[in-house]
Amino acid sequence: MKKGSKGYLMAFDTGFYAPDEKLKKEMFITVSRNDYYQLDSETYSRLRLILNCIFSEFFSKKIMFRCIIKANLDLLFITLFRQIQNTDIQTENNSYALSFLEKLLELLDIHFYKKKQVTYYADKLNLTVYQLNSITKKTIGKNCSQLINQRILLEAKRNLIATSNQINEISYHLGYNDTSYFIRFFKKQTGLTPETFRQSFK
Repeated sequence: MKKGSKGYLMAFDTGFYAPDEKLKKEMFITVSRNDYYQLDSETYSRLRLILNCIFSEFFSKKIMFRCIIKANLDLLFITLFRQIQNTDIQTENNSYALSFLEKLLELLDIHFYKKKQVTYYADKLNLTVYQLNSITKKTIGKNCSQLINQRILLEAKRNLIATSNQINEISYHLGYNDTSYFIRFFKKQTGLTPETFRQSFK
């Protein structure tokens, strides 16, 4: 991310938007595993219109604005899904793995602040660490440890960009009592210190 770049920061929980149809659910998981999309000009323009509509509705809060936001989220994820080539998760053989992945992601959202060990999530799902890593690699292309780190980093970046909280406050919020350890973790994962990352958005 270059200094001076502009963009959208959007966060929602499963209480607001959570696809329940099988195809939409698989689509959402597929889209979520990608951190970057190379878009052509037509797709980029379409996504900007969708995002502009979402943020306009969010701030205006006119009647049924939530319904319009959810409809646009469908459009957003479908458009991104179309960008993904050669996906391998839409087969019947992966339904079993997808069900475990969904449960894992739900557990991560609740417990990642305090529980950062793969063994904890494997035990919760009655799986071995090997089985859990096999499932995450098959469905999302990453091992469980990478998913845990990814979830921690997502929350860390959200706090660094969207709040004025001090680094030690963010560290404690994420379950790190040792701020220096959190800083080392963040730099190892991103190549930047938390403060440098924050400053790049100013």
